[in-house]
Amino acid sequence: MQYALLIYGSPDRLDGARPLDPTVATVLARPSVSGWARLHAAASATTVRVEEGRTLLTDGPFIDSKEFLAGVVLVEADDLDGALEIAHQLQETRTRGAIEVRPILQGCLGGA
Repeated sequence: MQYALLIYGSPDRLDGARPLDPTVATVLARPSVSGWARLHAAASATTVRVEEGRTLLTDGPFIDSKEFLAGVVLVEADDLDGALEIAHQLQETRTRGAIEVRPILQGCLGGA
């Protein structure tokens, strides 16, 4: 089964230009990791909504929060426990933030 690990971080800790920590790079190089992406800061986001038939664009993320989505890691695991183990190993390299683990709907992963 495929899972998305949604990596949340705090804005003061984001430095997308710095290289990956070697421990993180090792986890991301596993065959069970099918893709990953680091994201720019939440301030670079544009949110798209449709209200009453009109498309509205808003600068910034969908929600106002102390943490923001900083990256996504796609993994293949036999079950939730396997995905949680990978998330735990990534989380051990961090001092803040959270990792949300969510199953991917079968047949709904594009580009992989």
